[in-house]
Amino acid sequence: MKKYEAEFSNLVRAFRKRHMGKGPRNIKTTFCKNWAICEMEGNLSPVEKFIATADDGKQMLRAARTEMVKEMYRKNHPIEMEEFLGAKFVDLFVDIDIEKDFGMSIFVFDKDLEKNFKQ
Repeated sequence: MKKYEAEFSNLVRAFRKRHMGKGPRNIKTTFCKNWAICEMEGNLSPVEKFIATADDGKQMLRAARTEMVKEMYRKNHPIEMEEFLGAKFVDLFVDIDIEKDFGMSIFVFDKDLEKNFKQ
């Protein structure tokens, strides 16, 4: 299952780089039932790190990032991920800790990924 999770991480990085200009430095994916849980480090650009130094910057950046990432997947359906997994993308849950530059994305699909990719 690890090689499929690693390949899914690569697809997430490429998708974000294509649509946001920068992908996370490191992604670790775990399949759990119909979820692909991605732990991501190194998400913020230098400009975002600068914004986070302002008084309200962290909260503003966190709100903007979580909503913008979800909107990006709504507008740009992740077809490559669906084709790779053989499952339909259903929903996405996103959060980020600005101070740690650590984010989590939980991709929800219509099939049990854990069962499909067990080796």
